[in-house]
Amino acid sequence: MSERKVLNKYYPPDFDPSKIPRMKLAKNRQYTVRLMAPFNMRCATCGEYIYKGKKFNARKEDVENQDYLGIRIYRFYIKCTRCLQEISFKTDPKNTDYEIEAGATRNFMALKLAEEQAKKEEDEQKEEEANNPMKLLEIRTEQSKQEIELLESLEELKELNRRQRSVDYEGLLSQYRPETREDRLKREAQEDDDFIKQNYRNPSASKIVAEEIVEEIDDDEGPPAKTSKIDVAPSKSIPIKKDESWNKSIGVLSSKSSLANLVRTKSAVKTAGSTHTQSSSTAVTSTDDVKTQNNDSNAGSEKKPSGLSLLADYSGSDSDDQ
Repeated sequence: MSERKVLNKYYPPDFDPSKIPRMKLAKNRQYTVRLMAPFNMRCATCGEYIYKGKKFNARKEDVENQDYLGIRIYRFYIKCTRCLQEISFKTDPKNTDYEIEAGATRNFMALKLAEEQAKKEEDEQKEEEANNPMKLLEIRTEQSKQEIELLESLEELKELNRRQRSVDYEGLLSQYRPETREDRLKREAQEDDDFIKQNYRNPSASKIVAEEIVEEIDDDEGPPAKTSKIDVAPSKSIPIKKDESWNKSIGVLSSKSSLANLVRTKSAVKTAGSTHTQSSSTAVTSTDDVKTQNNDSNAGSEKKPSGLSLLADYSGSDSDDQ
């Protein structure tokens, strides 16, 4: 079954394209093309406005004996939408624009005319400077004078701003600038040093350990027993002042005096009240005080009743004595 739309054609073996008859057309034939209005225009006959971008079915032809650097120039014919008056315009490759020829006037040409006038004046000025060296010297002198005046006015403004400035803008900006890695490392190192100085003062200082021997005298058990007491002296960097009056008023109670004060009988309180009161209020603050007290007791001072002897004499309650 053959295709409904045949795209290929059959060419016989003896086909010769040169034998095909050619149509004789005009040299400057016009073609119908679809285009949009390249600019805003107004019809010269009826005054109708034709805006840029409006579509037309136009006729196109080549402009004879005109070109720009080998670029061909084309002419277009359109009709007014109101009165059907023919309007013609052509391409302008020199200015990359279009040029109106007949049938309408172009709107909004003020900017283009101003640019053309400025360019014309600039070309004239350059030509005059090239031909007249005195004119060029005057122009340069005037330019240098203007620059000096601008610099002076700028310095005056800076000095006025420095006088009136009461806010430190640099300091405010530095607060909101992102912290760099080097600044962060420095800040962390400073914080570590401050923490070490605050919590570990003079960590390398040596500590002195002093040993004190306290002798306890017991009548029943025989020779005195020696007990060791270890005191850790603080480092030399932190001196500690001892208040002797405070030590004498508070004192340190030995094991013997503590046992003697636990249990007391009425007879013992009557006979040795003053002696026990004096012995319990004394304080042993150093090793020399303890040794002096022991030597005085061994030399013949009055013997104090021990804790065990007081327990033997202890009566059950006050009701038994009555």
